[in-house]
Amino acid sequence: MSPHRIDERAPVFVISVAAELSGMHPQTLRQYDRLGLVVPGRTRGRGRRYSARDIARLREIQALSQEDGINLAGIKRILELQDEVGALREQLTAVQHALDRMTPAQRRVFAADADGEISALRRGERPRRRESSNALVVWRPRNRSW
Repeated sequence: MSPHRIDERAPVFVISVAAELSGMHPQTLRQYDRLGLVVPGRTRGRGRRYSARDIARLREIQALSQEDGINLAGIKRILELQDEVGALREQLTAVQHALDRMTPAQRRVFAADADGEISALRRGERPRRRESSNALVVWRPRNRSW
């Protein structure tokens, strides 16, 4: 494997190449951009530049539309939910990594705020409240393991 990794999020494909790679007409890509289904990067001159990830998403849209018969509004909602699940998975991974860095005593009681920030607490201590805090406090009894 090459030591150089290609960034799948890098906006490198012009619309004609993206259309060909996805099997769609360039006008369809423009419509999807207007609808917010696939929002490509932009050059200084406002030209669209698509990433490999955008191409994969275009192919997914095409499959949902043509093979599954889902309308564009339904596809947009499906993609939004997939993005939300992906973001939640990333947040969960960050929380798990933060827990892994804590000592066993710190892992017993902690608070996680809405941004996924982890704070170790002492027994009986409450998390500091911010104006918009929705902290989740988890307490694990000494004799149980999760």
